[in-house]
Amino acid sequence: MSTSDFYLRYYVGHKGKFGHEFLEFEFRPDGKLRYANNSNYKNDVMIRKEAYVHKSVMEELKRIIDDSEITKEDDALWPPPDRVGRQCFPEKKLSCKEDYTYGGVDPEGLRVFYYLVQDLKCLVFSLIGLHFKIKPI
Repeated sequence: MSTSDFYLRYYVGHKGKFGHEFLEFEFRPDGKLRYANNSNYKNDVMIRKEAYVHKSVMEELKRIIDDSEITKEDDALWPPPDRVGRQCFPEKKLSCKEDYTYGGVDPEGLRVFYYLVQDLKCLVFSLIGLHFKIKPI
């Protein structure tokens, strides 16, 4: 798959006492990065950011995913969503690495997914931080 055909979307969220709280980002084939973070805790407002990334960033993103070999994993036996939340695959929200030992069902696949998500979030937070950095003059 070329980077011009590449699309990635990540979502993690839940509906609780503070409403629908979530973190979501996507990379579109044209290089557009969209980010949204909705936390209603203490009446926080939704954060939305959009930026375009260079083709080399899209290539690196694709390389990270290819190297993780997540596409070789089968999510059919992964834990279903629960009241704690859901992620982009229809599975339970993995909030710590111990969660990937869910009932002994495909712990290797969940481990691969957990670490891939950590890498992707670090990349996105870095890109957002760099692009929207405010420099006082």
